[in-house]
Amino acid sequence: MAFPRASGILLHPTSLPGPYGIGDLGQAAYDFIDFLVASGQKLWQILPLGPTGYEHSPYTMNYSAFAGNPLLISLDRLAQEGLLNAAELEPLGDVDPERVDFEGAIAHKTRYLEQAYQQFSPSPTFAEFCQKQAWWLEDYVLFIALHEQHPGLMWYQWPPELARREPAALAAQQEALAERLTYHQFLQFQFFEQWRSLRTYANERSIQIIGDVSIYVCEHSADVWANQEIFKLDPETLAPIYRAGVPPDYFSATGQLWGNPVYDWEKMEQTDFAWWVDRFRATLLYVDLVRIDHFRGFEAYWQVPGQETTALNGEWIPAPGEAFFQTLGHRLGHLPVMAEDLGIITPEVEALRDRFDFPGMKILQFAFGEDAQNPYLPHNYNRNCVVYIGTHDNNTALGWWAEATPTERHNLAHYLGYRSPERLEGVNWRLIGMALASVANQAILTLQDLLDLDSRGRMNDPSVNGGNWRWRYRSSEQLTADLAARLRELTQRYNR
Repeated sequence: MAFPRASGILLHPTSLPGPYGIGDLGQAAYDFIDFLVASGQKLWQILPLGPTGYEHSPYTMNYSAFAGNPLLISLDRLAQEGLLNAAELEPLGDVDPERVDFEGAIAHKTRYLEQAYQQFSPSPTFAEFCQKQAWWLEDYVLFIALHEQHPGLMWYQWPPELARREPAALAAQQEALAERLTYHQFLQFQFFEQWRSLRTYANERSIQIIGDVSIYVCEHSADVWANQEIFKLDPETLAPIYRAGVPPDYFSATGQLWGNPVYDWEKMEQTDFAWWVDRFRATLLYVDLVRIDHFRGFEAYWQVPGQETTALNGEWIPAPGEAFFQTLGHRLGHLPVMAEDLGIITPEVEALRDRFDFPGMKILQFAFGEDAQNPYLPHNYNRNCVVYIGTHDNNTALGWWAEATPTERHNLAHYLGYRSPERLEGVNWRLIGMALASVANQAILTLQDLLDLDSRGRMNDPSVNGGNWRWRYRSSEQLTADLAARLRELTQRYNR
């Protein structure tokens, strides 16, 4: 569906400032919402909120599509509830305030989270949460507890009776691990209570939150372990027969091999896509709009044999996207969905997107390497789309400009009315103005571009496996009144 004209900022909560090595749902998150209001924005876009594993990608390395990341729980908020002593909370020392220290934060925060659990007395609200969310929560907490019991092993390497979910074996483990199960329920309860409070604060100030549904889930996740029948797994070993990715593209000459197991869409269709319907229903309980990552995978997906080390030797397999979205609309009604339609997009993918009136995405960094027919140039947009300078996968505007080809530099300068790229200054703000001025119904900016950051502010480089997802800003004091006023003036000028 088409959405009202608006603009907003893309910022994952891990990128918020704070003393514990990683951003969280504490005061800095509320300060950021206040900045959105002061700058005239209406949207806050985030990345997936799930608990992450190796290298901490919220897209490919999450332990659950339904759970929240305990690292985002605010220790200060727990202290306000009386579960921790504020005077005893210590910052994580010797860290770069502009980089997330995942390993340090895990060790540091886990100690306090376990202390908070010891002070926690289960309440009727907690019992209600556990009861209402039992349909995913019970599998998730048991998975995490078993993961703790078998460090370094994939779930299909666990004892066979656990890997294959034999009822007697699961019941025995639920009894033996009862205390750890309750602890992980406590973490999920605290996460969602804090998130609910933050979202209410945003909505009361007319800020809508755009969530993100990654099309795939992690191989080592509660989702695959608990729903083995809807993935293409080897019946003997339970390991994935095929893995997901994309062929060679803008980011990589050998393609991107994400490693996630692919879905058995025939099995899913036989269940009326029950797992996916549940996933969307759960997501819309906590966000207002949903961006579907890798939307083209609902029309056809790149399937790579499980033993391959690159994504080159894959093939496109049709997916029942139209039947799925028809079912989803029938079950949920109104679908506030945005489609990430980047990469190798065919007429069939565009037809699926347009069949359901989902707005697609336009990226200004892709706009200036070709001629005037480039679909990412603003004069070629329709209104029902979302424009970005770059997403979490792109460099910052200044980083992109520093690495731009002579053709890109020349074309951007001429597009803005300059004879020479050398005369063009403040490229990030030129592109911010271009995005806001476009006819696209939504314009989403990154905080990195508003803060004039170069490539050191990049969130993710898809061609590199390690070191991503770590950028954060130093302090809420960077969100100055002058910066808010500058963005608000542009936002009002272009009627957003």
